[in-house]
Amino acid sequence: MKKISQIFSLVLIGTSLLFSQEILNKDFVKVADGLSFPEGPAWNGKYLLVSNCYSNWIAMISDSRVDTFIIKPTSPFDFGKTNGLTFDNNGFLYACDYGEGKILRIDYLGNTLIYANAFDGEKFNRPNDLAFDKSGNLYFTDPKSYGNNLLDGRIFMVENKSKKVIKLWDGLAFPNGIAVSKNGNELFVCESAKNRILKFDIIANGEINNVKVFVDLPGGDPDGIAFDESGNLYVAHFGGQAVYVISPDGKIKYKIPTPGKKPSNVEFGGMDMRTLFITEDETNSVYKTQIEIPGLRLFNSLLN
Repeated sequence: MKKISQIFSLVLIGTSLLFSQEILNKDFVKVADGLSFPEGPAWNGKYLLVSNCYSNWIAMISDSRVDTFIIKPTSPFDFGKTNGLTFDNNGFLYACDYGEGKILRIDYLGNTLIYANAFDGEKFNRPNDLAFDKSGNLYFTDPKSYGNNLLDGRIFMVENKSKKVIKLWDGLAFPNGIAVSKNGNELFVCESAKNRILKFDIIANGEINNVKVFVDLPGGDPDGIAFDESGNLYVAHFGGQAVYVISPDGKIKYKIPTPGKKPSNVEFGGMDMRTLFITEDETNSVYKTQIEIPGLRLFNSLLN
């Protein structure tokens, strides 16, 4: 029994060391409330756009007000419910419509077109989050079932020139947040049901290989992610009441406690890109705080 207890103590010590980090307390300011499971924040230099996963509208948030960004389908399909959002360098908003299994492109008036909706004739499951690379290729995660052993999640790419949909990876346990590194050579994907973040190499044609576990996280689900200019990865830890800051070598640097238990996504914004926005689903609100290192300006963005 003594040996067993010693082994158990060593396991606990090892786990504690693995997940040890400095607590970084920040002052959060609420910028919007009364939302409906907010997600997918996207900054265009002036406004923050936020999905409402439990409703079929997108909020447009400025410093002084919150407006409903009206979606106007311009092709015959039913608009579902959006999650991840991002802008391109023409000002178009791209949205993961997980309700209808589509990727949408939306102009500044809210007119909506289908950018992609199937692979080899098969409808997408539940597109979750998306990111452009330096060539204008659009990557997105497509989870289906949630569970450690339910490996039916996929990663797709819409090739920029041909608009061909390419399946890059499958067999994942609820792939979620997605981001491209500053050098454009690596793709990071949260595998939420396994509480970890994966790193892939991006090769010449935009496809990915050489997958590695970038970091394992304690409890909760890694959800939305965003890089700062120094290569630190900010991770909304859904259920963990925190945003984790991960160093470029995959070590947990800081744990930033959040106002609610369910931060779902993060986005850098503001004139100097030092404002960190957080969508939070226990309080159905959006918060902001100031960060020392500016956020990374995304590829294919108006901000570059």
